[in-house]
Amino acid sequence: MSSLTLRNIHKNFGNTAVLSGIDLDVADGEFAVIVGPSGCGKSTLLRTIAGLEDLDEGTVTIGESDVTNLPPSKRGIAMVFQSYALYPHMTVYENMSFGMKIAGSSAEEIDRAVRTAAETLGLTALLDRKPKELSGGERQRAAIGRATVRRPSIFLFDEPLSNLDASLRVKMRHEFVRLHETLETTMIYVTHDQVEAMTLADRIVVLRDGRIEQTGSPHELYTYPANRFVAGFIGSPAMNFLAGSVVETRLAQTIVRLASGTTIQVKVGSGELSPDSPVTLGIRPEHLTTGGDHNLVETEIKFVEPLGSHSYVYLETLDADEPLIFRASGDFRGAKGDKLAVGISANNCHLFGEDGKVL
Repeated sequence: MSSLTLRNIHKNFGNTAVLSGIDLDVADGEFAVIVGPSGCGKSTLLRTIAGLEDLDEGTVTIGESDVTNLPPSKRGIAMVFQSYALYPHMTVYENMSFGMKIAGSSAEEIDRAVRTAAETLGLTALLDRKPKELSGGERQRAAIGRATVRRPSIFLFDEPLSNLDASLRVKMRHEFVRLHETLETTMIYVTHDQVEAMTLADRIVVLRDGRIEQTGSPHELYTYPANRFVAGFIGSPAMNFLAGSVVETRLAQTIVRLASGTTIQVKVGSGELSPDSPVTLGIRPEHLTTGGDHNLVETEIKFVEPLGSHSYVYLETLDADEPLIFRASGDFRGAKGDKLAVGISANNCHLFGEDGKVL
C-alpha cells in the first residue's frame, strides 16, 4: 500500500486550464472518491496520477517516491477504465494473466495470482469464458481482476460503473466496498454520480472547473458544505435554495426576508452580516415540515413522486426560482394544484453569501 500526495498540479490543453493548482493528500489504504460535474477535470486528474498525461506544473508523490516524471509502468499503479478493454479473443484467465506474462513472471506465479484474484472477485467459475459470454458486471470484475493480479500500491478507477444498469450499479458498489476491505489497498475512484461517492468513499473530493471545492467524509460534506456549489451537488435530491436578504442578526440567529416578504428565523449566520445583505437560504428536502405556525412558506404542489416508503413533493413558490422539494411520508395524499404551507427548520438551515461561501 502507498499514500498519494499531489502538489500544485496544473494541466492545460492549449489555452484551456483543465487543472489549476490541485493539492491533495490521500492516506495509505484510504478509499478516496473524486466527484464533480462533467468537464470539471476528474478524469484528467486521474490520468495525471497514472502518468498518462504530462503535467505543466506540480509533483506527484506515491509513498516516498516522486513519480512525476516516471512512465505509468514504473508508478506501481493499476487503472480500471470506464470501458472494460478486455481482449475479446482471450478467456478471463488469459486476460487476467496477460500483464504478468508480458512482465516475464513465471507460470506458477501467474497461476497463483490469477486464481487468488479470481476467488476474491467470484470469478473462479468464469476463468475459461470469453468476454462475450459474460454479463456487464462479470466483465467489470474481470477488468478489476486483471488489475488486481499486479498487486499495485494504488488502484485508480475512472467511472467504472457508468456502463451498467441501475440495479447492477448498486450491486457493484457493494463489491467495491468488499474489495477495498479485502485488499486494504489505496483506491482513488472518479465518478460524476454523487450517490456513488456518498456510498463508497472514506473521503470525498469535490472538483469544479479544475479546482478542489471541498474535501471531507460523506457526512461532513452533506452536513457542513463549504459553499453553495457543494451543498447543491452533494445530496439527492439536491438542497433547496431560497433567495433573500438579512433583516437583522443576533447571537447565532439571523432573520431573513424572502422574495415574497416572508421572514424566516434561522439559527445560523454571522453577527457581521449587515441589514439588507443579500443571502441564499439552503434547506434539504428532509428538513422541510408541514404544520406549525412559524417559518412557513406558502407553496403550490406541482408534482408528487411516490417512492413507496416516502414521496418527493415538488412545490412552486414565489421565494425560489426552482421548485422546492419536500420529502414527505409514503402516505402523503396531496395532489397537483393543492396549496401547502411548509415549515423551514431553523436548526437545519444553511446561509450562503453573495460569493457562494457558507456564512
